[in-house]
Amino acid sequence: MLPGLCICALIPRLVTRTQLVVLVHYREARKPTNTGGLAARCLVDSRVAIIGERDRPVTVEVPQRALLLYPSDDAVPIASAIADAPAERWTLVVPDGNWRQAAKMAKRVPGLAAARHVTLDDPRASEYRLRAEPKQGGLATLEAIARALRVLEGDAGERVEAAMLELFRVMVSRTLWSRGALRDDELVGGVPTGASRG
Repeated sequence: MLPGLCICALIPRLVTRTQLVVLVHYREARKPTNTGGLAARCLVDSRVAIIGERDRPVTVEVPQRALLLYPSDDAVPIASAIADAPAERWTLVVPDGNWRQAAKMAKRVPGLAAARHVTLDDPRASEYRLRAEPKQGGLATLEAIARALRVLEGDAGERVEAAMLELFRVMVSRTLWSRGALRDDELVGGVPTGASRG
């Protein structure tokens, strides 16, 4: 983002019992509108792995209690998947890329085939207005992670989700404002001191 619009100082540092692993496709990692990396920066216990570069082998270890957040044919709602152990420490693995890239990651990363595939059971529409969404019900990666953590984190879930989504709204709003798509009075949190549309 432009220096006057930077959101780094607004990123929360959230402690969760859930570990987050974001698998970012190397083409997605370069985009300024990527939200998977931003989600990982919000959580103290998180890792990001860049996937798909020819000269960089995949070195992601997938633990036994891993949940892969991807709507494959055999995916079950996340609440159902953890019903037998709701208070356990889970690892949430999230592919971050377009639908085609994410599908390939789910199949090619060693260990992910054995992970339980989960999906969200949340009818709320996406607030991500920076890119066109080709699939109905599709979400930005950060939104999907925040909604999954709402379920996985039990009593703390609403707080974690709210903190992440507040940052997300600021990022989306500031990006749209910098593109001239929002008026000053529509900018979440107001126009930061020294900010310009570039």
